[in-house]
Amino acid sequence: MNVWYRWLGLGVMLVLLAGCGGNGNETGEVSDEPEPVAQPSPPAEPEPTVEPFDEPVAIEFMVSLGSDRRLLVEGESNLPDNTRLQVVVQRELSGVRWQERTTLSEGRFQAGPFGSGSGLPDGGYAITVNLSEATVQPREVRARIGEQGEHLSGPLVSTSRHGLGQVASASRRFLIGSEPRRTHDNVEVLGVE
Repeated sequence: MNVWYRWLGLGVMLVLLAGCGGNGNETGEVSDEPEPVAQPSPPAEPEPTVEPFDEPVAIEFMVSLGSDRRLLVEGESNLPDNTRLQVVVQRELSGVRWQERTTLSEGRFQAGPFGSGSGLPDGGYAITVNLSEATVQPREVRARIGEQGEHLSGPLVSTSRHGLGQVASASRRFLIGSEPRRTHDNVEVLGVE
């Protein structure tokens, strides 16, 4: 029985030694090197500051009627490059509309030709160039005009009908026909080229 106690004592000692052994990854050597410390990541680069758009919005455009009797709209604006504009042509008599999105590049834009394949019939037309809401503008444009268009000013600026901030719009009326018509309205007459 004495042998049995010895084996029991040896087993208990092995269990105790195994319990004090740590995580089992030690090699028995002590290192003089300190444990590595997590380095903080470098601070993010600050966004470049952009000057807000601080002049009244200007949108100027001209309309030409091609030999195919379709309208081409070309214009200029002082808004930032890459600004998204929408050009709308509406026939006053029937309310038929054509529209096209365009982007401002080097202060200029172009849209069209507008009209059906057979051309536009004689009559009055309203042409409108709209600055779309800031929410649909590229990030660099929003940085200049404001997240809600709050940096826009001037007589062309108004509040969006959808409550999405300020927008801008410029409109003009044109008469198309081979004969100038008598009118007392503020309207330009276009002849076929």
